[in-house]
Amino acid sequence: MESVAAGYLPILMFLAVAVVLSTAFVVLPMIASRFTGSAKPTPEKLSEYECGFPAFEDSRAQFDVRFYLVAILFIVFDLEAAFLYPWAVALGGIGFAGWAAMMIFLIELAVGFAYAWKKGALEWE
Repeated sequence: MESVAAGYLPILMFLAVAVVLSTAFVVLPMIASRFTGSAKPTPEKLSEYECGFPAFEDSRAQFDVRFYLVAILFIVFDLEAAFLYPWAVALGGIGFAGWAAMMIFLIELAVGFAYAWKKGALEWE
């Protein structure tokens, strides 16, 4: 008869491996940075560098809310495209119910797109 503690052995082994690996992923880059010299900052290393020239604004400047709105709309429509491909591949197997569900989804998406367009969410000044 197997003891109760033996049933937990795989979990304890998994936990031990996870602790060792997570510690290694934290400690080894610190050790490597000591040997490569990145731990010795210089003014050149600490300066901001974007697109070939120094930054001309504060890096903590606030973005306009419309930037985030456009990003969210992009994600929504990108996910819509990701839903369309598997649906099209499986359309033969899911039948009319699957087709009707996707049409409802596309109508809701079109209504949302029209609403965002009417509110001016896609206008960039």
